[in-house]
Amino acid sequence: MARILVTSALPYINGIKHLGNLVGSMLPADVYSRFKRARGDEVTYICATDEHGTPAELAALEAGMSVEDYCTQQYEVQRQAGEAFGLSFDYFGRSSSAANHAMTQHLAEALERQGLIEERVEKQVYSVTDQRFLPDRYVEGTCPHCGYEKARGDQCDNCGRLLDPTDLIDPYSTISGSKDIEVRETRHLYLLQSKMQGRIAKWVAARPLWPSLTKSIALKWLEEGLRDRAITRDLSWGIKVTKDGKPRPGFENKVFYVWFDAPIEYISATKEWAQESDKDWEALWRTDKGADDILYVQFMGKDNVAFHTVSFPCTLIGSGEPWKTVDLLKSLNWLTWYGGKFSTSEGRGIFMDQALEIMPADTWRWYLMSNAPESDDTSFTLETFAGAVNKDLADVLGNFVNRITRFGSSKFGPEVPEGGEEGEAEQALYKELDKRIASYTDNLEAMEFRKAFADLRAIWVAGNEYLQVAAPWVAFKTDPAQAALGVRTGLNLIRLFAVLSAPVIPFTAEKMLAVFGQSMKDTDWPKGTAREELSRLAPGTKYTTPEVLFQKIDDDMLEDWGEKFGAPR
Repeated sequence: MARILVTSALPYINGIKHLGNLVGSMLPADVYSRFKRARGDEVTYICATDEHGTPAELAALEAGMSVEDYCTQQYEVQRQAGEAFGLSFDYFGRSSSAANHAMTQHLAEALERQGLIEERVEKQVYSVTDQRFLPDRYVEGTCPHCGYEKARGDQCDNCGRLLDPTDLIDPYSTISGSKDIEVRETRHLYLLQSKMQGRIAKWVAARPLWPSLTKSIALKWLEEGLRDRAITRDLSWGIKVTKDGKPRPGFENKVFYVWFDAPIEYISATKEWAQESDKDWEALWRTDKGADDILYVQFMGKDNVAFHTVSFPCTLIGSGEPWKTVDLLKSLNWLTWYGGKFSTSEGRGIFMDQALEIMPADTWRWYLMSNAPESDDTSFTLETFAGAVNKDLADVLGNFVNRITRFGSSKFGPEVPEGGEEGEAEQALYKELDKRIASYTDNLEAMEFRKAFADLRAIWVAGNEYLQVAAPWVAFKTDPAQAALGVRTGLNLIRLFAVLSAPVIPFTAEKMLAVFGQSMKDTDWPKGTAREELSRLAPGTKYTTPEVLFQKIDDDMLEDWGEKFGAPR
């Protein structure tokens, strides 16, 4: 039994997340966690809301709420959305927690003891109208690289270049819109990442199993040379800056930068989970307490990779303390909305709450994971979503379950029938399943999700092809015993399909197992041959006929959704 720690990039607090956020980190992490648990491994899946930084303050201001109340409200919204989508977090915390305040302050002071923190005076945009410094996203203007007129003070969404507010051309305050701004001096703490160049390069080189996307992003930053980075901001909402456990002189009106404290929340949330669950959090995070035996896996979109392959490792390794660092980092490209960007701030695309209003969670889970943006960006369209639901889920899987349970019940009653002799059809099925299940398992282990779910669909297809060859409805007319074999094999296939499908469509898997009065806790991942797996339901096992598992999407629904979500025509 392996011990595995899983974290996914923290969803930001400023509103419900869109489907691109979901498939970019939380959903693949959930699928992997469910799979590893099914194989008998001890998995701890940790996530949390990311609550600090300027977007939280701006969103709260727009909502007419205090930032504390806004974050509390949105945390609950996101927690409920995750639960509705079946995200199996062991703990879903908040980066604003007292635990994260204490851990962030501790690590900052540890870094300073190692000579990796330095106070620097820098020039920063100041709004005369607002009477405050304007960090990062409080400033917008024209990108000096591509000319995009709504670039933010930390990054240009058009060309992707990282920026400082002072880089912007014709900047203005996002609070008041005022251009009455000037550059003034202010003092900040810098993490001296340049001093960590060699150690981080050596650490990255020691991770040969990273996906090519992850590795390429890390190497790009290393080749360009690590830059020292400010880890404090002129804000009131956030984690206060300390020195020797007391407020740091001259930093009373500053907080730590959100990108410094957010990854530390992985540790803090684990600590909170451990306290509530009577577990040992240090055994997951400290190598001197047993974490050397942990497999630590992170999931995130490509825009978060640099911070997790450079900045967060600089914090952990640079602290001089025995922290566990990531072993495998699964990075994903972007899911696009008809080729353009999903956008939380601009409300573009389908969001998690909207998705569940029109179709069940498993339909989205299947579509997103079977089309996961792994090798390149993937364009979401309502038409491709409908195709995945209608062809894969309704026609291939749902129709199989419906056909065999209804036929079996009508001819043999509500019990698994006995009789019949295995023949060529069964042998061909066993051979195909043995090959496909092995490939499916290997691809899930490797986190190659598109390949894995192509395998799973092929497993469902193999069941349908078996029924076409065995044709129990034909055999019943002349050889009821042989028809009974076809029904018994088909019913066992439902159980096997449920077990194999549970990582990606858990709600449907439970419905399929409920046909036999079972649930996922009564099952485990296939360990034997296909022949052995298809004899798990013995003759006489009672079963019921379920409702239709998946409703098809018709043209009228597509038209309505297209208008509702502003799909391009």
